[in-house]
Amino acid sequence: MNDCIFCKILKGDIPSYKIYEDEKTYAFLDISCDSFGHTLVIPKKHFTNALDCDEEYFQAVTAAVQKISRHFVDDCGFDGVNIINASGKAAQQSVFHLHIHIIPRKNDDGLNTWALNGKYELDLAAICKKLAM
Repeated sequence: MNDCIFCKILKGDIPSYKIYEDEKTYAFLDISCDSFGHTLVIPKKHFTNALDCDEEYFQAVTAAVQKISRHFVDDCGFDGVNIINASGKAAQQSVFHLHIHIIPRKNDDGLNTWALNGKYELDLAAICKKLAM
């Protein structure tokens, strides 16, 4: 896509800080600088999000996410990672090229990536009936 910022990064039109690359994926630091090592993993082919990505590329992206995450923990001294994806505007997706965030974590780093609105009274049986495949 001509106006996609991540496609422009892949073409080299916009610089990035590469963390990892293979045949189907590219990973780079998020320029938001909101946490140390915040990394984005994208497919080298344009897909809007996880809902329209073909299985081959989605598997490649998730394999890269796991490989990078293990590297962060095993080789870089992190204690864990958050792996986050937003698919669709309602899910707060802001760049419409599939991307998965890896946020490296340290014990007691003070980050709160689970800022949900609280607990709701929900009928889990009814929800399961509606959502089950």
